[in-house]
Formats: sequence, C-alpha cells, structure tokens
Amino acid sequence: MATAKLNKNNSAVKRIMQEARELANDPCTDYSAAPLEDDIFEWHCTLRGPAGTEFEGGLYHFRILLPAEYPFRPPSIMILTPNGRFELNTKASTLPGKDICISFTSYHEELWQPAWGVRTAIIGLQGFFPLKGQAAIGVGSIEYPAAERKRLAALSREWKCPHCQLTNLELLPDPPSKSSDAESDQTDRTADVQAKQSEMSQEKEEGNSNEPTPAPLTPAQEEAMRTMAKALHDRLDSIRDQEGNIVEASETRSSSVPEQSRNVTSVHRNPSAAPGEVVAQAAERSSTASASSQGASVTPPSRSTQKPPLLLDSAICVLLVLLFAIICRRMV
Repeated sequence: MATAKLNKNNSAVKRIMQEARELANDPCTDYSAAPLEDDIFEWHCTLRGPAGTEFEGGLYHFRILLPAEYPFRPPSIMILTPNGRFELNTKASTLPGKDICISFTSYHEELWQPAWGVRTAIIGLQGFFPLKGQAAIGVGSIEYPAAERKRLAALSREWKCPHCQLTNLELLPDPPSKSSDAESDQTDRTADVQAKQSEMSQEKEEGNSNEPTPAPLTPAQEEAMRTMAKALHDRLDSIRDQEGNIVEASETRSSSVPEQSRNVTSVHRNPSAAPGEVVAQAAERSSTASASSQGASVTPPSRSTQKPPLLLDSAICVLLVLLFAIICRRMV
C-alpha cells in the first residue's frame, strides 16, 4: 500500500488505515475488503450472497468510495457483478437519480453516523439483498425473477474484476463445509481409538510374554505335602473320636439321675412294706445312689483329660496355614 504521500496526521487517513488493519485480521468468511494500493480512499470488496435466498452461493464484487471528509460523510457504493438486485455501474455520488437507496450511502447522508465504517457498509449491503416488495423499492434497485437471480449467482463465482484481475472465488474462497469438518473429526477420533486399542493389545501381549510360568513341584516336595496332609487328617480323626467319647459319658451321667429318683419314689409308694424292710431298702438305694454320685463326680476330671490341649490346636492351624501358603506360592 502506497502511504508515503499520505498525510498521516489527517483524521480520514488515520481512520482508513485503522479499518484496513482490522479488516485484514477479520476471520469472517462472508466478505473480504481492502483499499487499493495507490488510493486508500477506494476499496474493492467481495460479498457472499445471503444463505437461504436466491443469492445463496453467489459472490458479488463492488467498490466503496470514501470522501475526503470521512468518517463525517458517508461512502458511495458501486456494484460491479451482475446480480439481479442492484443496477450496475451506479455510483451514488455521480449519477443523480441512479443512487443505491441505502441508509449508509450518500443518498441518505443525513442518516450517516461517524461511528459507522466500511464493515458497516458491507454488512448492511448484504442485508439489503433479500428484501422484497416495498422494502426493495428504491433508486438503483431492480427486480429480477428468482430463477434469473439464481443463474446470475452461479455465474458470479467466476466473474473477474477488471482492476483486481482475480475472480470472485479467488478473492473469497468457500469456507470448509460443516459436514466435511465433522467427517474429518470423526476420522481423527476413529484413528485415535484404533491406535489406543493397538497399543493396549501390544502391551497386553508383552505382559503375557513376560509373565513367569510356574515351575512344577519336585517329587520330594509332593511327598512332603502328602505326608503333612495325611498327618493332619489323622489328627482330625482322633479329635473327632475324643469328642464322641465325651458325648457318650455325658449321656450316661444324665441317665443315672432319673434312676435315683425312680428308686426313691418306689420307696414312698410301697406303704405295705414293714418298717424294717423300708429302712433296709432305703439304705440299699442310698448306698447305690452314693456310688452313682461318686461315679458321676469322677467323670468331669476324665473329660478334662480327654479334651485336646490348646497348644495342639494352634499347631494344627499353623500347619494348615503353612500348607496353604506353600500351595499358593507354587501356583503363582
């Protein structure tokens, strides 16, 4: 851009240079705009047709002419690409009666606001494309059938500006479609999932190959384990036998008590017996009961001697734990 001869202290030049920097960094895909290299007061812009209208898909090139008093006076707009909505080669400031009737051009200078700029003019022009009926009537406006506007929209993509020497499609390329972006994202996600699955399967195979195989038991170890198991089995059988003897002794002791009570009852129920016989029978049964009592009193100590000692039970538990630990270790 030739700026050597420009007065950089001029308010219009400062404002135009600022807007040129902002639009150069504008990421919007609906328009592109830049001042000419040899005249910053003339801009060439390319605008995308509004979606959902007969202008959809079209690309329209136009000029924006800024006055020396900019931004205190509005710009002039001249459409260059055939479109079926606005007349061509109509500049608001030079052809009276042929102005494009838009509120931000010189046709409505009284409505212009200095806060507006080139971006405002571009976005406003895009909004005026789909207007119909009374809203579309104005100086510089034309009414073409929708089919003709669609045809012109298709042709506008390859239209070339005589000054820029580039087609509209080269000046404003189509943005990537959402479907292609979604397909690209889906492909990337699928590739990531497959890569992770392959990595996990590879790690699993490496882990399985590095896992040590358990060594078989030697004949001596197998014999020792069988001996220990047999000793534990024999010891458990002996404990069960001792418990059976204790239960039988307790049952014998409990059956002797009803026998005594029956003897005493029979003495009281025989009133015809002589007193001497009663005394003799009572003495005999008393001696028998005393002997039974003595036998019963002797039984508890024998039960305590037959109960296995606590130390032996602990030793059996320890042996069982050791046997289980040895088996688990050999399996791992």
